[in-house]
Amino acid sequence: MIRTAMNSKPAADREKHVPMRRCVGCMESKPKETLFRFVIEDDAIVPDPAAKRPGRGFYLDRSEDCFRKAVKRKTFQRLLKRNVSPEECEALLDRIRPLF
Repeated sequence: MIRTAMNSKPAADREKHVPMRRCVGCMESKPKETLFRFVIEDDAIVPDPAAKRPGRGFYLDRSEDCFRKAVKRKTFQRLLKRNVSPEECEALLDRIRPLF
């Protein structure tokens, strides 16, 4: 069916598109604004609360549980393409814990 001005929904009736992203911890797709973005810079995981940093990013639920799931599944190692020590993961968690 071809939409014309006569049969399209008025702007007020249209549902607004909500960007969805997948959490690397629980692997659930959720609205982008409910997730926390990280980027990989200089071989390190850097929090990106404003979601404006350049580079490859990934999203994580704003919960310690999802962070721990990502650590358990070695998600950070896959993303960085190197071994990530438990101490590095704990240091990152300490940095982002206030943002949860």
